[in-house]
Parts: sequence; structure tokens; C-alpha cells
Amino acid sequence: MTPTESRSNTTPTSWLVRPLGWLWTGLKFLVQFLLLAWTTLAIYWSNLPWQWLRLLLALVFLTFGIYALWWKRSLRNLLVFSGLVLVVIVWFMSIKPTHDGPWRRDVAVMPRAVIDGDRVLLKDVRNFDYRTADDFTVRYEEREVLLSHLTSLDFYISYWMPGPVAHTFVSFNFDNAPPVSISIEARPEPGRGFEPIASMFKQFGLIYVVADERDVVRLRTNIRHEDVYLYRIVTSPENARHLFLIYLDRINELADRPEFYHLLSNSCTINIVRYARIVGKPAHFDIRFLVNGYSDRALYRAGFLSPTLPFDELRQRSHINAAAQAANDALDFSQRIREGLPLMQP
Repeated sequence: MTPTESRSNTTPTSWLVRPLGWLWTGLKFLVQFLLLAWTTLAIYWSNLPWQWLRLLLALVFLTFGIYALWWKRSLRNLLVFSGLVLVVIVWFMSIKPTHDGPWRRDVAVMPRAVIDGDRVLLKDVRNFDYRTADDFTVRYEEREVLLSHLTSLDFYISYWMPGPVAHTFVSFNFDNAPPVSISIEARPEPGRGFEPIASMFKQFGLIYVVADERDVVRLRTNIRHEDVYLYRIVTSPENARHLFLIYLDRINELADRPEFYHLLSNSCTINIVRYARIVGKPAHFDIRFLVNGYSDRALYRAGFLSPTLPFDELRQRSHINAAAQAANDALDFSQRIREGLPLMQP
């Protein structure tokens, strides 16, 4: 066999086998890495009450995992590693949500809704008087609204720091009553703030905060000094009412049966999009709903926001911090933050 014949016989095989081998090796490493990382974090954020013990167990498991998967691979080590992973999975699944935890004061009370035909009675509507983010007068109210007077829906996006992550919530507007805001939030214990990675390991309860805009909006614009944008959603009053009823059903479900907050499956923007799909939009999922600091761009693309302006101009005109700070705690706060905004008529 000549060298030319040899090369012609082996080259096609190498071009096919080598890339497949690299792909298999890379995928195997990725799966092993993700499994090791998830299990280690699940141990650290488990329900053991002692942080030092959780940290110690997580480090021991991480060390053994590296040893078993990459340093001293053997059937015995792999079986032990797999058994430990299975134990942690069963342990993780056994952790159940509860309403009985020591919750931070701003998320301590679960709201409820009583629906009687056209009439809706909202119980435990939050309307705190804030002096600072941690110093406030606790005040809950009852609000009665009529579904037939619900006219439109607004979408808020609030940035607590520059970047691709934000908080989103909605307000339902009535022609004979102030707007009702509903904010889907994590429910941390006292002394804890929101922790994105921890939220994927059953660390926070889930709450739908029903609030006055002088609470939930002013807290972010005037007290925390976050950048807040307000957009009118392009939808019919009928769809807005349907969405409101979906929120009310979820509020009552949560009051009866607690759930965990999860950054990727049970969070503010993910649930907003999930409920919007029930009333017809958006038809396709946009990755920017996961990186929710870009969710307003995704809504614009899906046709939810005013198409009469380029997005950059719409976003600039939708920034409400100056108006909110000027209005402060005025009774007409909701009206004043909407003055001059695009598409203020449904």
C-alpha cells in the first residue's frame, strides 16, 4: 500500500471520529461538572440548621467527587459517588415549603382575594409608610375593586444595579379606583436579601405582594433609588381582566399551599410570561425573559409595548424616577408618575 493510499483510507475516518470523540468528552465533562456543582450546592443550602456543618459536608462531598470522577476513577468510586448523589436528591425532594417560617416583615403577610361576581375584595394590601428601606410603618388595608372597571395593565421593570438582572411586576388600572400592583417576590427570612443562586435551592418562599403603588413603586424609586421604567401593555380590557383573575387565583392558591421561589421556574418575570401566554401572548419564548433586565425589549418585540416609537426612545420616556421623586407620597402619586408617558390610553 502506498503512502497516498494509506492517507486516503485513514483521513475520512479521523475527520469523523476525532470531532465526535471531542464532543463526547466535552459533554461528559459538562454533565459531571454540573452534577457535582448542583449536589455540592444542594448540601450547602440544605435544611440543616448549622452553617458550619453544611459547609463541611459540602466541601467533603466536593473533594470526594473530584477524586472519584477525575483523579482516581474506578467502578467502586463511581458507584459510591452515584449513591451519594441519589441520597442528596431524595433529601432535597423531602424539603417542603411552609408558611410558618420567620419571614422578613415586608413579606410576612400573605394576601387573599374574595371574588363575588364583578366585585373583588383584596385583603392585606400592603401600603407601608417608608422612612428607609428597613424603617417603615407596617400598614395593611382592604381594597374593593370591580372587574368591569378594570381598563388596562402596566408593566414595571426595576434595576437595583446596572446589568441584565432586574425585578418586574405589574399594575392593574381601574377607571374608578387607584391601580393595584402585584409583585411576585422571594420571601426571605429576617436579615437576608435576595440571593439568585440560593433561590434555586429552596431557600425562599414565594409571595405575591398586593400593594398600593405608593408602597411598591415608591419604595424602589424614592427609598432604594433603583432605576424604574413603566410601560403600558398593549392589550384589551378583557385580556387584562382575565390576567387579573389568574393572579387572584394564584394568590389564593399560595395562601392555602406554600411554594418555593425559584429563579428559573417560579420567579417574577417567568410567571408574568406564563400567565400572559394563557391570555394569548407571547406565542414564543424569548431568552430575554430569563435575563429579565432585557424583558422590556422582549415585550417590545412580542408586540406588547407601543409600536409607535423606536424602543430606545420608548425606554427613555418610560423612566419614571424623576416624576416619582417629585410626587413623593402624594395621594395622586399614581397619576403623576404616568403624566407624559407613551400610550397612556388603552
